[in-house]
Amino acid sequence: MSARVALLRLHRKGWIQLPPARNGNGNGRRFSPPALELKPKPVEGTVHHLAPVILHPVQNEPQSKLWNGLISLHHYLGHANLPGAQIRFLIYLGDQPVGAIGFGAAAWKVAARDRFIGWTDLQRQSHLHLILNNARFLILPWVRIKNLASHVLGLCARRLPEDFQTRYGWRPALLESFVEAGRFTGLCYRAANWVCVGSTQGRGKKGPRPAQPASTVVPVKQIWLYPLGQDFRRRLRAESPRR
Repeated sequence: MSARVALLRLHRKGWIQLPPARNGNGNGRRFSPPALELKPKPVEGTVHHLAPVILHPVQNEPQSKLWNGLISLHHYLGHANLPGAQIRFLIYLGDQPVGAIGFGAAAWKVAARDRFIGWTDLQRQSHLHLILNNARFLILPWVRIKNLASHVLGLCARRLPEDFQTRYGWRPALLESFVEAGRFTGLCYRAANWVCVGSTQGRGKKGPRPAQPASTVVPVKQIWLYPLGQDFRRRLRAESPRR
């Protein structure tokens, strides 16, 4: 998908000539959540006294429909296609799904994040793909398991780099997430050793735009980061892309 977007941009600039599109790309179509045959099954307890928590990467259509359905029905932001290179997990407790989490392309510009990294604009443009954004995180509303959310974040941090390397051919260096202030506290991120580096300015994922109307201002969110290795700054500030 990233390659297709890049080719389309080159076509629009007149640098290449693409043949006429044969099929629509689905943009603008209303998303209809798939019907889920999932009955709420209340679960309570602590994460260390229940069946093992397992992350299942979304790899086929049934898994994708389940992930999309859970997010559409139970996440306050609803369903949206994750941008760029991405990876999604279904969260299981034994054989029971208890949540979903997804990572996609990072925000283009985030002042507090960029200060934390200490990179230049050129370095950011070259290495932004090494940051993944935790765009969706859901624990189903009937699941009441103490420390489950932070435990899931820990599992993701341990297995995501290898999974991403296998799928896309490079290892991410940093994870980011945006937690809406006033709605959530970010406690599970803090418990999983993420670092809060500041707050957004309500400009959205792509940064400020000329004459931005008031209706496009998004809620202020806390910025949480998780380095995936002690050398994350060296990788993000390298003078040439390294994958």
